[in-house]
Amino acid sequence: MSGNHNQSLDRALAIVEAVAKAGAHAIKLQTYTADTMTIDIAEGEFLIDDVESLWKGQSLYSLYQKAYTPWEWHVPIFQCARELGLLAFSTPFDETAVDFLETLDVPFYKIASFENTDTPLLKKVAATGKPMIISTGMATVAELDETVRTVRAAGCMDLVLLKCTSAYPATPENSNVLTIPHMRELFGCEVGLSDHTMGIGAAVAAVAVGSAVIEKHCTLNRSDGGVDSAFSLEPDELAQLVVETKRAWQSLGKVTYGPTNAEEGAVMRRRSIYVTKDIQAGDVLTKDNIRCIRPGYGLAPRHYENLLGRAVKCDVKKGAPLRWDVLL
Repeated sequence: MSGNHNQSLDRALAIVEAVAKAGAHAIKLQTYTADTMTIDIAEGEFLIDDVESLWKGQSLYSLYQKAYTPWEWHVPIFQCARELGLLAFSTPFDETAVDFLETLDVPFYKIASFENTDTPLLKKVAATGKPMIISTGMATVAELDETVRTVRAAGCMDLVLLKCTSAYPATPENSNVLTIPHMRELFGCEVGLSDHTMGIGAAVAAVAVGSAVIEKHCTLNRSDGGVDSAFSLEPDELAQLVVETKRAWQSLGKVTYGPTNAEEGAVMRRRSIYVTKDIQAGDVLTKDNIRCIRPGYGLAPRHYENLLGRAVKCDVKKGAPLRWDVLL
């Protein structure tokens, strides 16, 4: 959900309902206040000056004031989610947020990319003993190694790393989803994608290379505006994401050759050798009276060249599959 509630609890609950209806498995909040994220200064490095940023010209403090989810909303949002069958959890951004979320008995935690090197926060969350999902935006292999070692040493036994490009929105070209299986091999944990691209193509590709988790921003309607709306999915797009990523996962299967169970009946639709003109006993097989056609009840096409010039010992009608027992 991020900040797409636009400071309306009713809208937040409507997003929960839309996410559940779309078939997603979980919904994530963000737990912070402007004061736990930064300090109230509107100049210098506290101003967003990236010309390509959606939030250019705003101070960090004012942005977080607009985007944060009031802590008193967590209970009704979590309750609504659970009633609809969704897992409800959050991203804490400081230690006080962890203490608060523990009172709500969240099932697991998410660490945002910009906090994946915040060692005190990592230790605090890991000490709960609950599973952690960590976005890896901007992190080097060395930094990720330190992050993974830190949370495991502090008590986290179940970990998911999400490939993430910390651009809003991100482009498919910068997504580099082939990193996902490499992360699994390097760190021995489940992996996934935190996806800021438009559409669902990158997410489907990520599943194809091993993602177990897909995280995507969602809003009711991008035209409503909001801090994250520009790169968020609308409910019908989220539903499409659910369907297509499940299909991608189902399609992976295993390494296999030959007909599957579903193809057994289709084998007889292959080509085989048929008699295409009436043949009398003693006649010779030629390109004029036998052909490789569908269906597949005759001899295999690989025998065609060797059959030319062979004689038949009985009459054979047009449309009959050619068999060995009619040959002299």
